[in-house]
Amino acid sequence: MSVAAFLARAASVERLGPLALATPQGHRLKSEVIAAGKRYKARIDAQRKAGRKTTSCPPETGTLTPDQWLAHLRSYPAAARRSVSINTAFDALMKKRYPCPA
Repeated sequence: MSVAAFLARAASVERLGPLALATPQGHRLKSEVIAAGKRYKARIDAQRKAGRKTTSCPPETGTLTPDQWLAHLRSYPAAARRSVSINTAFDALMKKRYPCPA
C-alpha cells in the first residue's frame, strides 16, 4: 500500500473519532502498520545476526502512536506519496527515530 492510499483510508476512518480503530477499515490500517513493523524487525534482526550494519538501531521494544505515524506519513510531499510504500515509510521513520551511533 502506498502512503497516499493509506492516508486516504485513514482520513475516512479518522472522521469516526475514538471509535475509528474498532471499525474493519481501522483494523486493516492497523494491521498494515503492524505487518510493516514485523517485516522491519525481521530484517533488522537478520542483519544483526549476520553481523552486518543495520540502517537503524531501535530498541528491542518500542511504541508508535497513531498520531506519530500519521505525522510521519503526512511529512512526505503530496507528489511523492503515491510512490512511497508503507514499508519504505516505516523504515524511514525508524531510521529517523533510532539512528545508529557513528
